[in-house]
Amino acid sequence: MGKIKAAITGIHGYVPEYILTNKELEIIVDTTDEWIIERTGIKERRILKGEGLGTSFMAVKAAQGLLEKTNTDPKDINLVIMATTTPDMLFPATANLVSHGIGATNAFGFDLQAACSGFIYALTTGAQYIESGFAKKVLVLGGDKMSSILDYQDRTTCVIFGDGVGAVLLEPNEEGLGLQDAQLCSDGAGQEFLYMKAGGSRYPPTAETVNRREHFVTQHGAAVFKNAVQNMSEVAQRVMLRNNLTHEDIAYLVPHQANRRIIESTAGRLGLPLDKVLINIHRYGNTTSGTIPLCMWDHRHLFKKGDNLLLVAFGGGFTWGAIYLKWAIDHTN
Repeated sequence: MGKIKAAITGIHGYVPEYILTNKELEIIVDTTDEWIIERTGIKERRILKGEGLGTSFMAVKAAQGLLEKTNTDPKDINLVIMATTTPDMLFPATANLVSHGIGATNAFGFDLQAACSGFIYALTTGAQYIESGFAKKVLVLGGDKMSSILDYQDRTTCVIFGDGVGAVLLEPNEEGLGLQDAQLCSDGAGQEFLYMKAGGSRYPPTAETVNRREHFVTQHGAAVFKNAVQNMSEVAQRVMLRNNLTHEDIAYLVPHQANRRIIESTAGRLGLPLDKVLINIHRYGNTTSGTIPLCMWDHRHLFKKGDNLLLVAFGGGFTWGAIYLKWAIDHTN
């Protein structure tokens, strides 16, 4: 019997129907289609419309599709981890709302908040429960309704983000497939460059915080860009080095979809050609915790069993990390 690894045995995603194009944003804010594409690589993003619909609505949709695809009884799910920066409410946890929505009545669950690195953190956390034998089926979701915390008067942020959720099922694997290694990092000194000032215990919601527009994402782009490229490339290199991986061994790099220039710069530092780099930022924008699972879902037809995937992310705070994963699915639909 081989050592138990946590393998992805199914993947699915959900993005809202409404498409917000760059041309439409030209009407809303002082920007142009050309400026957005040149600076970010984004052509359109999805926005969740509808009264009272939060991140859990998209997460339930993604989870239901995953369970149907993998022929999994929701009652067999042991744990639900929801990586999100935009929970439906401060409490109860969005993971608990998802469990209820899909009928996972035997699961416990919790939310994990690590900004855009959330899915990397959640996948690594879920793997520990599988490898320890504590759980047999773990549902890991990553995604956000970023439109709920965007200031559509701020062209530096509102053009970047979109809404969506990706979901994976983790199960034990004794063939040596699944999550092989991970490196997670954080540095709270980055809080001043990417944050939402109000809404927490430091600055609780008041009429004044609302009037000062402090409940929206604030980003200092130059600092975020520099730190993202440096930290994503360095953490990925560390994971490759300690696993004796060269750029030839990597089938695909699955980077956080923050900005196409960040993605290309990171790939360049790793010596990876762009045909090995998965990109879908032009379709969905930055869905924060959702970018990596949605990117894998979009490109699942490219993966072959045993492929070496390198997942890497960077998020506000700062948080960052990388995962070395061996793909375990023969065919996906």
